[in-house]
Amino acid sequence: MNDNIDIPTLMAEIGAQAKAACAELAFASSERKEQALNVAADVVWARKEEIVVANQKDLSFGRSKGLSSAMMDRLMLNEDRIKGIVDGLRAVANQDDPVGTVLTEWDMPTGLHIKRVRTPLGVIGVIYESRPNVTADAGALCLKSGNAVILRGGSESFNSSGAIHSCLLEGVRAAGLPEHAIQLVPTRDRAAVQELLTMVETVDVIVPRGGKGLVDLVQKAARVPVFAHLEGIVHIYLDVSADPQKALDVVMNAKTRRPGICGAAECLLIHEDVVKSLGKPIIDTLINAGVEVHADETLQTINGTVAATSEDWGKEYLNMEIAARVVSDVDAAIAHIREYSSNHTDCIIAEDDATADRFFQQIDSAILMRNASTQFADGGEFGMGAEIGIATGKLHARGPVGAAQLTSFKYLVEGVGATRA
Repeated sequence: MNDNIDIPTLMAEIGAQAKAACAELAFASSERKEQALNVAADVVWARKEEIVVANQKDLSFGRSKGLSSAMMDRLMLNEDRIKGIVDGLRAVANQDDPVGTVLTEWDMPTGLHIKRVRTPLGVIGVIYESRPNVTADAGALCLKSGNAVILRGGSESFNSSGAIHSCLLEGVRAAGLPEHAIQLVPTRDRAAVQELLTMVETVDVIVPRGGKGLVDLVQKAARVPVFAHLEGIVHIYLDVSADPQKALDVVMNAKTRRPGICGAAECLLIHEDVVKSLGKPIIDTLINAGVEVHADETLQTINGTVAATSEDWGKEYLNMEIAARVVSDVDAAIAHIREYSSNHTDCIIAEDDATADRFFQQIDSAILMRNASTQFADGGEFGMGAEIGIATGKLHARGPVGAAQLTSFKYLVEGVGATRA
């Protein structure tokens, strides 16, 4: 890496190369794309020890920056996680190719036959933090959907991302696809991000994947269209009809499995009638597991909690912390979520169907769950193989963004000499 470089010139060159690559990728065969991803998976596994060594450098860098334990967990790669990367690459490779899929077709009285078919978006810029596996996920999904991608990982994952990217390039070369289909910005200089956000002539869409600070930066500075990927302020509401064992299992998994991911629970809402029978045992278990519980006035009577402040509502901790509040009923829970949710993922634990239906109808988050851990808010768990992120906006894509969501569409119109009166 050489940071004494001309960033505008570098990024302009990367953009031009990506634009040329996407023109070829748009009509690349499904077989070649599948081959590229399967070869990349083989290379990742063959180089797993090299990737771990690169990751150790990143972990050392992360410790020097004072990253939290949860953020260090997001950064860390081991053999199991590398196996997950390999499995994700293979899963995307084996999916149906979305490009060219006929979404609908119809005939008109004028003799026209019209088809609406999926087509790639073009060049996608992906800006992400910490998690080096995003390099593989984003690269694979963009390639599968016929898009060229410019990857700009976080400074803390620089070495790991570079090692994974080199494996993706081996796959691209083996399949005879354009090498610039998947490019990784080769510098930690933040000026490269600012440049990428304004490359309207070569970049079609920006996908930010990270915390609120990153998303705010992107949305404020971008001249290129942005897929909204806001932070995961994830709520779980424990209804009066909740099954105690399901509630305990779901809450503990949602908060403690991996507290640094966007699907981790950040706020627990408890129906007032089950505070003693359900709320207290769950909060006790959270505290015993090392979770700091920021409790409202009612729940502060539970030993080990800390007093919540107004800043705790609507906060993404990404750590072993959670806010907890008592509500009078499902409507009060809905009102709280409407005020503080980021429209990412919200969950209800309830056995009563009418209550669960009301929760689903009244809340407009991208993902709503019932009696299931919010850590399932993931494209891989939705059967997409991988995801480029969770879109919280309402235009174009919403929820887990897989290969199909990285396409637009065009109309193919055929006639037999038809003319318009």
